Amino acid sequence: MGSERRELMRALGARLRGLRTEAGLTGAVLAQRAGVGQPTVSKVENGRMVPSLDVLGRLLLALDLDASTSREVRELLVAVEAAPDAVEANGVAPLGSVLDDAVRSARLVRSFQCVVLPAMLQSAEYARHIFASAPYSTPEAVGRAVAARVERQSLLYEPGRESVFVLTEAVLRTWPGDPSLMLAQFDRLLAVESLSTVRLGVIPWRRAVPVMPRHGFTLCDRRAVVVEAFRGERVVEDSDEVAAYEETFRRFEEAAVFGREARELLVRVMREFQELEDSTTR
Repeated sequence: MGSERRELMRALGARLRGLRTEAGLTGAVLAQRAGVGQPTVSKVENGRMVPSLDVLGRLLLALDLDASTSREVRELLVAVEAAPDAVEANGVAPLGSVLDDAVRSARLVRSFQCVVLPAMLQSAEYARHIFASAPYSTPEAVGRAVAARVERQSLLYEPGRESVFVLTEAVLRTWPGDPSLMLAQFDRLLAVESLSTVRLGVIPWRRAVPVMPRHGFTLCDRRAVVVEAFRGERVVEDSDEVAAYEETFRRFEEAAVFGREARELLVRVMREFQELEDSTTR
């Protein structure tokens, strides 16, 4: 991350922390009033997270600030967003940052994947393998990307957000590393599936897909779609194209199983990985 952006993030966080203190509120109380997660308040105040415009607006409303002070804080956020962000040595954006930033600013996230697990569901080790396979990756860049992705997964727990994930069964059977990595990954999937803010669906291999999938994509609210490819991610904001992806997602969602059926499928594939691990350690 660029030093200028980092300093501005700290300034924004310090200003919000000061305003909260002046209001006599704890971080937990502010989070409750604003309808955001307490970890989000902590990360913003400590300069470790840039709040979306919506989240900042909720915090300012919960602090009951006057118009002048609210404008001052909003201008700080504008300055943060305008500051240059980190780039890797080859001049491209940090690994995974396009998708992670788009997801962070959305209240409704819908992701379809046919090869790789959705970014918000990846364990740290699974994400490490994904980033390490990217062009121009370096160990340092991979480490930063993994840390950033894991940190932003806290969004799954924020009240007021909704996340819908649809995967083909092939995603569960396309794995990096070793079976133990996937066993830990399945533990995470089962834990996330139980969240009230998340719907996780799987299209079983015994069920025909309604559309032949060509790549994964993630819808962020109804304003943008992030299309994922081997050499990076691109954000599409054309309304007609976003609408077409929404319709495609709807068809995949209708073909998927959710709830008890999805959990049973996850457990069944997980047991196969356990058998695979047992056979390799004998």
